[in-house]
Amino acid sequence: MKFKSCLGLLLFLARAVAAQPFQLPTANQALFEPAGQDRYFVPTPGKTWLSGAFGCVRSDGWQMHEGLDVKCLQRDRAGEPVDPVLATADGVVAYINNRPALSNYGRYIVLLHRISGMEIYSLYAHLSEIQSGLRAGRPVRGGEQIAVMGRTSNTRERISKERAHVHFELNLFYSDHFNSWFKRHFPGERNDHGLFNGENLVGIDARLILLAGHEEGMRFDLLNWIQHRTELCRVLVRQTDFPWLRRYPMLVKQSALGRGERAAGYEIALDFNGLPYELIPRAAGSFKSAAKYQLLSVNEPEYTKNPCRRLVTRQGSRWELANNGLSLLDLLTN
Repeated sequence: MKFKSCLGLLLFLARAVAAQPFQLPTANQALFEPAGQDRYFVPTPGKTWLSGAFGCVRSDGWQMHEGLDVKCLQRDRAGEPVDPVLATADGVVAYINNRPALSNYGRYIVLLHRISGMEIYSLYAHLSEIQSGLRAGRPVRGGEQIAVMGRTSNTRERISKERAHVHFELNLFYSDHFNSWFKRHFPGERNDHGLFNGENLVGIDARLILLAGHEEGMRFDLLNWIQHRTELCRVLVRQTDFPWLRRYPMLVKQSALGRGERAAGYEIALDFNGLPYELIPRAAGSFKSAAKYQLLSVNEPEYTKNPCRRLVTRQGSRWELANNGLSLLDLLTN
């Protein structure tokens, strides 16, 4: 009986680690409190708390904000934020930018986590300082202090003391070939951050994930959450080997082909932010044109609600992939 009890405990702990919910990135708990949004999010001037959340929340819905701007709780005598910034889950330091002038994120950290078998990257920006001894490859524990909140940035208009916050993101990772894609699409421009340039990280809504994890606890399933995104569009791509397939095989429907059929490409479902959350291998007969990318369908109500990434465009009564959509697919399948 004692052995069975120990075995049961070990199985429970294994499940707990596998289903580990994300933790808040600071001590601010107002997200989980009734009507606590105004105490949690830092809005843009003159706007509501929604402008500090994730989504098409800025410039009248035409500007994407991929993170959460979390309010500070503590200030020093000069009014500067001093809140500890905490790792959202167990993971490894993937990247540190300690030179604020090189990014509109200012000083920032990216951590790599494995949740539900998936690679997930958390990002913490506008930091005043990074914890001593942190470096790429070092393990961190969920809840461990990794930095101090600040307001660093290279933007023309500095972040005011009143708007001091940590910008927090949860992301998936597009491509190991980002650097070659960047050189093609931005010739002559500098990329100071290599693979951890923000263009190579596709955001998911950390607010909804944190709320779901808080409500569901160990029942929260990140993979299931991602697999049930709202579709913006579906595309066919004539490419059978690209990094996303290897990094996120759990998002690929492997059994879609008939007996003896080989994949000639993939049907991909994208959400409004360009997250490829479902990939279906398709045989050659599914491709009705020689085009590298073919738009199959558009969810018009979703586009009307969330147009800011401009992935598709309407020409009269016909929908087409916009330049942003073509660029994204080129990055994804590069």
